[in-house]
Amino acid sequence: MQSSKVFRDPDLVRKLTERIAGLSRTPLKIMEFCGTHTHAICRYGLRELLPRTIEMFSGPGCPVCVTDQADIDYAIALARVPQAIITTFGDLLKVPGSRGSLQAAAARGATVEVVYSPLNAVDFAERNPERSVIFLGVGFETTAPMVAASVLEAIRRNLSNYYVYSMHKLTPPAMRAILDAKELSLGGILCPGHVSTVTGWRVWDFLADTYAIPAAVAGFEPADVLWAVAEIVAQHESCRAEVVNTYPRSATALGNVTAQEVMKQVFETGAATWRGLGAIPESGLTLRTDYHSFDAKEVFHIDPGETIVQEGCHCGEIIRGVMKPAECPLFGQTCNPAQPVGPCMVSAEGTCAAYYQYG
Repeated sequence: MQSSKVFRDPDLVRKLTERIAGLSRTPLKIMEFCGTHTHAICRYGLRELLPRTIEMFSGPGCPVCVTDQADIDYAIALARVPQAIITTFGDLLKVPGSRGSLQAAAARGATVEVVYSPLNAVDFAERNPERSVIFLGVGFETTAPMVAASVLEAIRRNLSNYYVYSMHKLTPPAMRAILDAKELSLGGILCPGHVSTVTGWRVWDFLADTYAIPAAVAGFEPADVLWAVAEIVAQHESCRAEVVNTYPRSATALGNVTAQEVMKQVFETGAATWRGLGAIPESGLTLRTDYHSFDAKEVFHIDPGETIVQEGCHCGEIIRGVMKPAECPLFGQTCNPAQPVGPCMVSAEGTCAAYYQYG
């Protein structure tokens, strides 16, 4: 395994930027799907290293950001379940709902615990048999297998007080929705490396086969991103379209088959509503019928109240790439990390958070 320092080497970065500059002759719009890519691009100033012919757009690759407002409201409402312990990743704590946040619910007396793994939530259930422990499942193909494994572990431990509220989503359908909307004339896609380690990079073949768009699966260091961009530019300039794996140290063609099998055992696909994109068929993951006793939405019938979208928030447009954070009138003013108006400013993978942190 190569050290990540290799992919931050200034000489390598310089050679890649020179290669891109030498290849690029015509305008090209590239979307990086993944929020971690957005943060890497901002952190290392990669946009400034690229020729003016290349414009980078941030896509819907932040799972917290794309979670629909109604789902956020339901997740917060679950904190009102008597004797409930809400377990969640930290990104969700400050995401604004229609009437407050999980952080605000905790301040009012709800039990909200930040965990680093769904298995930590199973441990809470085992230690608190008299209480309902609800894990809020948010994420793409990278986190869904872990959540599925937590359900199987709860069964192994014979626990009847562990539940999951699944807000998990699948990334390829969202990319299709972006391209079908035709709001941006995209000429290249930077495919998410983390997702591809689970799914396998061949899941992105449709980008070339159906849409004739060059694509590259990329890692998250500066040279990783620039290598992927160079491959996309080379294809664009020679009028080719294929999917290239520039993250071979982690992503393979087939991916993590074991993780895929666990995910398919517990979850099934169905329609899901994405913030900014609306309802997308076969883009969500819900617990299969055999596991409905672990499904918080099937067990707890609560009314989260009317969904209210924050006025003036442009997270939807930012998620689709049709607006840059600085173009939102709330950015850095009313909306900032201390007092976020929308999830794009809250999440560690949010586009607004990246632009705010790195300028």
